Amino acid sequence: MFTETLTKRRRGSALLDLLTGPHGVDRFTELVDPTWTRGDARARIVGVQRSTPRSVTLTLEPNRAFAGFRAGQHINLSVEIDGRRRTRPYSPANAENDRYIELTIGHHEGGLVSPFLFEHARKGMVVGLDSVGGEFTLPARPSGRLLFVSGGSGITPVMSMLRTLRARRYPGDVTFIHYARSAEEACYRAELADIARAMPNVTVLHGYSRTPQGSDLHGRFAAAHVETDPDHVFVCGPPELADAVRSIYPDAAAESFVPPVFSGESSGGRVTFADSGVEITDDGRPLLDQAESAGLTPESGCRMGICFSCTRRKTSGAVRNVITGAMSSTEEEDVQICVSAPVGDVDIAL
Repeated sequence: MFTETLTKRRRGSALLDLLTGPHGVDRFTELVDPTWTRGDARARIVGVQRSTPRSVTLTLEPNRAFAGFRAGQHINLSVEIDGRRRTRPYSPANAENDRYIELTIGHHEGGLVSPFLFEHARKGMVVGLDSVGGEFTLPARPSGRLLFVSGGSGITPVMSMLRTLRARRYPGDVTFIHYARSAEEACYRAELADIARAMPNVTVLHGYSRTPQGSDLHGRFAAAHVETDPDHVFVCGPPELADAVRSIYPDAAAESFVPPVFSGESSGGRVTFADSGVEITDDGRPLLDQAESAGLTPESGCRMGICFSCTRRKTSGAVRNVITGAMSSTEEEDVQICVSAPVGDVDIAL
């Protein structure tokens, strides 16, 4: 088709933008197909599988604007819910360099995006792929004995690492431990069994916390669950699991997607949301929470300082990062309002 050919030929041409201005070629081609864009990374859902009672696995076909990811990283996925764009970070479970992206998303009670996708995701739906990030990654040249530990939906980034190792024919010893509520809720259980049968150097163990039938392990993570001393350890799951692994392996690479709990005290300062003409007294919570309580509806995503969709310009004042404790009083700087709490008077362009 002419429009698809137009997006493929001379994508960086200023002449194309001039001829199709003022909006550029993307605004025309996306009328035919929303994924035909050269500047915006998007993907079409081509597969939907609800293989466990609490998760949905989506297969996405990204457009050419998507630049790929490293095993372990997350992608900021955007979807429109009730007319508003919502963004959340999800880690692909597929190996690096695959044509398709595979996301297994757990249904989190009280959540917004995960229940929506669990209930309404369908083939043909188009989603946004805003950015790729995260330092929780598989080394370019891994070596030695590897230990992967995951809990619940935290299996996806380490599953990506294991699939990448399989594609590379990694010869070293690999132990893969996954904790779930029950065998029924254990994502990728059948595939992990197939990998273990096909690769003698891979050991797969499961621990089930609520229904122990079929469990290989008993209780929470402990040193006794690992038969060999690993050279490199990767853990992704609830904070309690990450803490347990790091108590034994302090150098373990860890990732957790559970939003932190904030319990700060009010600074008594004045918070001004300048663009909206709203002024409030700081109550100690992150700026995002205070803005929403004041009736504002700023863009937000992960609410834990990962996706950067809530970033706003702080024009004056000081803020404290509620996760790291770091303070910043630089004027005219961008801050993530989901994890930034005021310290005294603060002005925000919102």
